[in-house]
Amino acid sequence: MNLKRQLLVASLLMLLIPWAGLQFVLELDAALRQQASQQLQDQAGRLAETAGDLMIGLPAVAPGEPAIYVEPLTGAINLDGYGDDWPGYREEDPLSNWQSISTSDSGGPTLYWQAATDQQHLYLLIRVSPRRAVFFNPGNAEQPHDRLRLWLKPDTQSVAPDESTLSWLIRTPAPGQLYGLIESTMKPDYRVSGFWQSTGDGWQVELKLPMPAGRSRLGFAARWGDSPEMAVATPTRPLPIMLSRNLVLERQLEARLNPGQRARLVEPAGWVIAAQRLAATASDPEFDSLSPLQVIEQISLNALRGLIRIYLPEPTTLTTGTRRIDITGLPREGLVRHPDDSIWLLTTRPVFGGRTLILEQSLDQLLTLSGSTLGSVIARSTLIIVALTLVLLGYASWLSWRITRLQRAVSASIDEDGRITGTVPDSRARDELGQLQRHFSRMVDRLHGYNRYLESFSRRLSHELKTPVAVVRSSLENLSHCDTDDERKLYIERAASATERLRQILHGMSEAARLEQSLDHADKELFDLAEVAAEATAAYQALDYGHQIRYAGPKTGCPITGSPELMVQLLDKLVDNARDFTPEGGLIEVALETTPDGLYLSVFNQGSELPENTATDIFSPFVSIRDGQEEGHLGQGLLIVSLIADYHGARVDARNRTQGGIDGVSFRVIIPAIHS
Repeated sequence: MNLKRQLLVASLLMLLIPWAGLQFVLELDAALRQQASQQLQDQAGRLAETAGDLMIGLPAVAPGEPAIYVEPLTGAINLDGYGDDWPGYREEDPLSNWQSISTSDSGGPTLYWQAATDQQHLYLLIRVSPRRAVFFNPGNAEQPHDRLRLWLKPDTQSVAPDESTLSWLIRTPAPGQLYGLIESTMKPDYRVSGFWQSTGDGWQVELKLPMPAGRSRLGFAARWGDSPEMAVATPTRPLPIMLSRNLVLERQLEARLNPGQRARLVEPAGWVIAAQRLAATASDPEFDSLSPLQVIEQISLNALRGLIRIYLPEPTTLTTGTRRIDITGLPREGLVRHPDDSIWLLTTRPVFGGRTLILEQSLDQLLTLSGSTLGSVIARSTLIIVALTLVLLGYASWLSWRITRLQRAVSASIDEDGRITGTVPDSRARDELGQLQRHFSRMVDRLHGYNRYLESFSRRLSHELKTPVAVVRSSLENLSHCDTDDERKLYIERAASATERLRQILHGMSEAARLEQSLDHADKELFDLAEVAAEATAAYQALDYGHQIRYAGPKTGCPITGSPELMVQLLDKLVDNARDFTPEGGLIEVALETTPDGLYLSVFNQGSELPENTATDIFSPFVSIRDGQEEGHLGQGLLIVSLIADYHGARVDARNRTQGGIDGVSFRVIIPAIHS
């Protein structure tokens, strides 16, 4: 499994945290819902007692009993014959809030009506459709015409016992304002006023009359002839009872409701005679006032609420209206779904007279209680985990891409035969992968230089051995032809000299190996590096008059722990190397400098500079960058310098440098303070 998939699996395990939080929220929601249901039942019992006390003496409306529902007004109605200012008016469906009754024959006109009150007046909006109106002709009263009859039977508990049924006749010679006529006297009753207007496929009348007291009975009939078939009317025996909302009871209910609750009192026939609702305390914040983090948090919280709703029991769907409720399809308690797709926790209680109290608690309010704090924490943690997962996946992809790139670069630098054919590009990254790539780059460079040296080693070794071997061979050949002792002595000396040269070459080849073995058994001692460097430099100058060799630094006071003999050998190699590259009379300076980081021992020589881009490390074995490949130099001197520096815990570097206006090369041994 690659790194990306491992991090993906590790990141997916982090999703167990929001899953566990969701399970806890679901359990908390179920517990709160059960507790809220019990509290709702207790509260419904108390509200049912209050409603029963206030409804004593008011007869219940039984199923099937005709009724006219009177809506309470929250604003004024303009008496103009139109219904656009009536409660519940919708332009796309203007008849949605009307009661209606049709003629017995199919296809005949239908009588529609609405009733509303401002507690002082009763407003009626009556429409007959489809029916083209025939207006009253004052010159021929017997001519058939469209008219409207109203009957009002006052509540006998609210008025005198001898109060009889009142009736009015509504007719008009033309659309416009009108007044009702008392049928018994045919005199105008200015308390009953209104407007008659024609509609697209019929006519309608808007009336205003004094509000009857109590539960009076009201009926009306639209006629356009003398026969019963030429009329459409509400039931007349008995007249429909007038039902309106009980404002006193609604005020009592409002004081006893909690935020997010709704209570309704329903007659046995399903008519709502009291309805009260208390809005939830928590309201959605304004979008413009939210920060980006709060917007994401709200989205996550809504998603959490949606998840909770998925795990909820399936609610019962109710087809309830604002005026009437189907009692037969109403559960006693549980979750219900309203036509607007809102979900409520419902409970019912019987009330005196066969009525029913319906008490509901908004599920959003319960979800707010269970999810506002914990849900916010879970939502934030989910967002953080998702963000971390994406970051980890992106980081894993980036690491995988870098590793793959490094793998390809390393593979491309070596051919099928194992030869180094290219280089690994350097990396600027400061992390472990960057360091690894830089190490690979240096390793490939060293291997490349080493391979090149090995490829040319036989040629170089043949070149180094050719001259002394040729001298030995020619001397031996000439020796066999010599006649005198002097000649034989000369050739023998020449052969011995060439043999010594061969010995020096072989000794140089094995010197580094022998030195590395001797370092394992060498003992360290405390000595003054300044004294060693100063004395060694003086000896170099005494033996070499062709160069300016001098020492710069303190004479004493630079103690270190190590081997003074090895340090002299290090200086020998550096100074010998400097003499090879320094022109006749050129400067070679051995310097020792004390710094807070340790001691800097350097050898500067005037002469040719190091190449800018050398492909190999000059301190590696068998590496030499001498022009002309002088005899005897197999690239072992600087390797010995590096081994001795490592033995003393130091490191060595080489760089081009200009000193006192003189261009040259400086080899520097950096000895840390811990070793000084």
